[in-house]
Amino acid sequence: MSTPIVIIGAGINGLVAAADLAARGKKVRVFERAPTPGGAVRTEELTLPGFRHDVAAMNLSMFAGSAFMAQHGEEMARHGMGFVPISRPFAQAMEPGDYVGVSTDVEETLATFASEADKATWRELMAAFPVRAGVVGGLLGTPMQRWPLLKFVWKIWRSLGTAKTLEVAQFLMSSPRAWLEDTFEDPRLRTALSTWGMHLDFAPDIAGGAIFPYLEAMGGQAMGMVIGKGGADVATRALVAMIKAHGGTVECNADVTEIAHTNGRATGVVVNGKKVEASTILAGLAPKHLLRLTGGTQDVRFDTGLEKFRHAPGTMMIHLALDAPVPWAAEALGTFAYVHIGRSIDTAARTYAQALAGLLPDTPLLVVGQPTVFDPARAPDGKHTLWVQVRVVPAEIKGDAKGEITSRNWEDAKSLMAERALDLIEEQAPGFRATICAQSLVSPLDLEAENPNLVGGDQICGSHHLSQNFLFRPVRGFADGHTPIEGLHLIGAAAWPGAGTGAGSGFFAAQMIK
Repeated sequence: MSTPIVIIGAGINGLVAAADLAARGKKVRVFERAPTPGGAVRTEELTLPGFRHDVAAMNLSMFAGSAFMAQHGEEMARHGMGFVPISRPFAQAMEPGDYVGVSTDVEETLATFASEADKATWRELMAAFPVRAGVVGGLLGTPMQRWPLLKFVWKIWRSLGTAKTLEVAQFLMSSPRAWLEDTFEDPRLRTALSTWGMHLDFAPDIAGGAIFPYLEAMGGQAMGMVIGKGGADVATRALVAMIKAHGGTVECNADVTEIAHTNGRATGVVVNGKKVEASTILAGLAPKHLLRLTGGTQDVRFDTGLEKFRHAPGTMMIHLALDAPVPWAAEALGTFAYVHIGRSIDTAARTYAQALAGLLPDTPLLVVGQPTVFDPARAPDGKHTLWVQVRVVPAEIKGDAKGEITSRNWEDAKSLMAERALDLIEEQAPGFRATICAQSLVSPLDLEAENPNLVGGDQICGSHHLSQNFLFRPVRGFADGHTPIEGLHLIGAAAWPGAGTGAGSGFFAAQMIK
């Protein structure tokens, strides 16, 4: 009997790889150390019975538009995959009562802009979006291998010409602030778009971060957003069902403690103390854990690269059960899936610098998700869930930028930091606290304890700065996921094309297996 393809980790990339391989007749076994599959794409009753909270990922737009769904969407639908479309994807709350919001209605979006010149620029960007999105999306959908990459660059150069190709290259290297200041007049609009960079560790002045505000702004305007019907775990459940339908297995409480290899070739894994033979292994691991489980690959440059792989600052999660909608001072904010709270682009830059210095930020950036506004079945009738990311915070607390929190350990500090975040929401929504029925607080170290890939609470499993992205993710020369151990491939957010629910690395790896 042939040995199975072993996949370590039942996160979105591992499940996508397993589902694609199983659908092509391959024998697959997925091992997950946690009691349930999904990784960051799970939904649980974290506060009260009947209140279903997305534990990490809420936005499934990347998954809906992924290459995997393009190929397997019909079968996924048969296994229960369902999306809830959202026409108002995000807004930025600044001074209380003031906001900039992006919806799929262009006129509604432009009505929140203060500058006529910016309105004209926005229309120009939208007109150019299909072409530029094809270029940027094509890059993100290209494996970091020599021939696919050269073919992509050649195609773009033939299509755009030298000048426009160089223009795109310059844009890809720009910081959010540089691109936004060159493009828009209104500081409010610059703030609203720059916030998206913080989702992927791009503070306003970090080179290479302009792409994310651009894609989220234009993509949100053109297509809106989708979330999972009933919870983000609808994707996980459909993937597991698809794997099982084709004879694969997903085994939880299965702790892989060693990746066995001999003479530079993978031979299997040790799971709960027992050896499972395998000549092909896809490892959905943070680099430090790949290094730990292999004991080193004997390739000094690769092993050193894994050891020095840089993680982004941490995130704190606040999950709330509410007995009423958030009473926003700007009532329209209650109609958006995401509300970012942060008053200026400079505030975001300061918050990032504070977190890097080990300080609890005085005004953390908040990402407030309102899923039950669009998917009321996630909570009892008339009730709501609120999903709050506190970005960014340090894993190791060295101090408090505001001078109020004296604790240096997260177990004691998280309730105080949560109060700071809730104060910022209350400022935008007077009376908000009175709607809270229950809460669940998750510190960066809690995130890592539950999912070791989230090192220090880094929800994107590694900084996406230019020195650690594209051809350099996770290590130069290994950006296609292969490792010095034959048959062992790295997948997950630490591999190209990085974080998010698009599951690109899992799908790329599966496609390489014939």
